[in-house]
Amino acid sequence: MAINDIFNKDLKVINTGIESFKENIEHAGAKAVHVDWKPPVDIDPKVWETINAKEGIINAANEKALEIILNGKPNLIGMDLAKNVIPGMKPNLILHSGPPIKWERMCGPTRGAIIGALIYEGMAKTPEEAEKLAASDKIEYAPCHEHDTVGPMAGIVSASMPVFIIKNEEYGNQAYCTQNEGLGKVLRYGAFSKEVITRLKWMDDVMYPILKKAIESLKKIDLKNIIAQALHMGDEVHNRNRAGTSLFYRTIAPAIIKTSDDKQNMADVLDFINGNDHFFLNLSMPAAKATLDAAMNIPNSSVVLALSRNGTDFGIRLAGTGEKWFTGKAPLPDALFFPGFTKEDANPDIGDSAITETVGLGGFAIAASPAIVQFVGGSAQDAVNYTLAMYEISVGENNIYQIPYLNFRGTPTGIDVRKVISKNLTPFIDTGVAHKDPGVGQVGAGVLSAPIEPFKNAIVGFANKLK
Repeated sequence: MAINDIFNKDLKVINTGIESFKENIEHAGAKAVHVDWKPPVDIDPKVWETINAKEGIINAANEKALEIILNGKPNLIGMDLAKNVIPGMKPNLILHSGPPIKWERMCGPTRGAIIGALIYEGMAKTPEEAEKLAASDKIEYAPCHEHDTVGPMAGIVSASMPVFIIKNEEYGNQAYCTQNEGLGKVLRYGAFSKEVITRLKWMDDVMYPILKKAIESLKKIDLKNIIAQALHMGDEVHNRNRAGTSLFYRTIAPAIIKTSDDKQNMADVLDFINGNDHFFLNLSMPAAKATLDAAMNIPNSSVVLALSRNGTDFGIRLAGTGEKWFTGKAPLPDALFFPGFTKEDANPDIGDSAITETVGLGGFAIAASPAIVQFVGGSAQDAVNYTLAMYEISVGENNIYQIPYLNFRGTPTGIDVRKVISKNLTPFIDTGVAHKDPGVGQVGAGVLSAPIEPFKNAIVGFANKLK
């Protein structure tokens, strides 16, 4: 084509980078096409030289990690108090979500949940007394992840709290999580008012013994089967657990009726589960944790085994680097807020719940649950596009967790930190949003892409481990 012929054609502008440039061109009356492209992440070339020299070894290690993740069989096998079953748990230890952090750097919702936990444990009578104790050296803190546990939002676990026990039947490892309290003013979002503590005590005194006895009568509940069904029923099993909760309810209700003698308490427990669409979240999270932890410490594997946030830092862990954390600043979610709240009220991203994305659920399976994207103003096609993008940074696809809309294609599974960096494409996460101040609770829910900084630090640490 001669150069002069170009000016006789219907021309379009190809835009890369900031999408608003395309919109400005269209407002001026011209046609434009936006290309979703990002420049490569700036990494020391020596890091890539080290990694590329062992590409075959890394690929083999990643296939092994993927095989272990796909073979995982998480079952709910019982309940007990945290102090009886969580490794290393003790009366003055408080577990929290995300990577390690000291009281001085903790965000408002984490501090609020710790204040609530100390009142709940009877170690303080007032919020002021609890805050003073929390800041002293009498209380120790550690990440849930470092004690085979996961917790949504602030993720606070103290010694007396009842926990679900999930066992990976294929590899024998276990994971733990507290019972879900519902939405709004709840401990995991940093609230600690009298109603919060009263609800926790009811869960201890009434719900826990009834559920414990019912689970014992069933011996075990296959969570992998429930999760697979929930995906077919419109859940992505992170921010939407309505189908998962319903399936769990159908499983546990007959056992509760058979094993409980108190009709009123029985009815109250069933009503609580029935009225809390997020109840299954506290089962899907430890199911993912038990599945992923079986792949811990596989030499030379660049597969991500944890994405987690403490409301200040965003941390990740890799199969090939064991329990070492790689961190960066936690971002603010793009969210829909409850009436009376705005983005100014929001705390940066928080919680261990992104363990669901790590195993190929949540944002990675959001094509199965377009209702979640609609919640923040997106379309069904946006949900499909998010999931399709996650295949680009994953080692493989799940053989059990499938998405009907994608012709039952398996969900993207096994995040490879090499692909995240080379494509400059980070995991897509859907999440709840806590108020930045202690004591308020939940203010909305939304979505976000993980920050690139933890992955940059991870690939450098991974390369150093290869040497």
